[in-house]
Amino acid sequence: MLLRLDIQFFAGEKTEKATPKKREDERKKGKVAKSQDVNTAILLLACFMVLMVFAPFMKDGMVSLYYHTFTERINWEVTEHSVHQIFSGAAMDAAKIIAPIALIAIVAGLASNLMQIGFLFTSEPLKFDLKKIDPIQGAKRIFSIRALVELLKSLLKIVCIGVVTFAVIWIYKDDMMMMAFKSVDSSLAFFGKTMLIMGIAATIALLFLAVFDYAYQRFDYEKNMRMSKQDIRDEHKNIEGDPLIKSKIKEKQRQMAMRRMMSEVPTADVIITNPTHYAIAVKYDEAISSAPYVVAKGVDLTAQKIKEVAKAHQIMTVENRPLARSLYAQVEIGEAIPEQFYQAIAEILAYVYRLERKV
Repeated sequence: MLLRLDIQFFAGEKTEKATPKKREDERKKGKVAKSQDVNTAILLLACFMVLMVFAPFMKDGMVSLYYHTFTERINWEVTEHSVHQIFSGAAMDAAKIIAPIALIAIVAGLASNLMQIGFLFTSEPLKFDLKKIDPIQGAKRIFSIRALVELLKSLLKIVCIGVVTFAVIWIYKDDMMMMAFKSVDSSLAFFGKTMLIMGIAATIALLFLAVFDYAYQRFDYEKNMRMSKQDIRDEHKNIEGDPLIKSKIKEKQRQMAMRRMMSEVPTADVIITNPTHYAIAVKYDEAISSAPYVVAKGVDLTAQKIKEVAKAHQIMTVENRPLARSLYAQVEIGEAIPEQFYQAIAEILAYVYRLERKV
């Protein structure tokens, strides 16, 4: 009894890697190994790179918007048309300013996801599930090992980004103190440059952490995807079909094939027998084949059944042991007799036709 319980325990333990079918099924549900930190790091890095390239264009756009708003549009009479014109013009100018960042953010977001999981579209995560609002399950998620790991990750990210940004500020602290003696343009240029350096450095640190996060997500995904030996057997059974059901289907198919074969026996010209173990039903029809062909064959019980059907329909039976064995081994049902058997079959058919004429 204890041995049986131990076998059941180990059979139910999830120690096996997930099969391709389970991976595909889980992928269709949207369950894949993905690190959100990788997406965030790539997105931020791309945005800061765009800022480095398009910063002069964005600065000119904002200055132009400020200038037109407070020099020309401020003197307009407040009417429905003027308000609409002011807001639509400001919206268009703002859209032109943020367009480079918005476009690169979309491209970076798509690229980071494609890089991790490839193309995947599924609506399964959007379906309503009562388990998601179950307070007990929610409490388990809050106080789980995964939640603790996510907390530690967040703290580590805050510390790393804080250290990096403080280091950049510390490096440029003397230049910051001197900004009080610089012009507005010089101050904006300095702080813009410092912000970009700070952002890129913090993003590189975040990208470094994202590599470890992705490795952890892969590990956690593979751990949750593990299957027990019983799960693999059940999956194989579902794919291949229950052996008991398959055997019943095969038996049913065999019975149907047997019935079809027996229905052809009354059309045969002669039954060649062993005489007890083999029975071959042969027919010759010039409209169907240029040579005689086998319409039914069988051994033992099937052979006895063929002979019974032939006797009931007055089909002549001829005993020829070597020929019966050879035909059973070399010719399938519906196939024409090979050339090496032509003479033997011709003699038998001639004998049968002579007897039928006498009758």
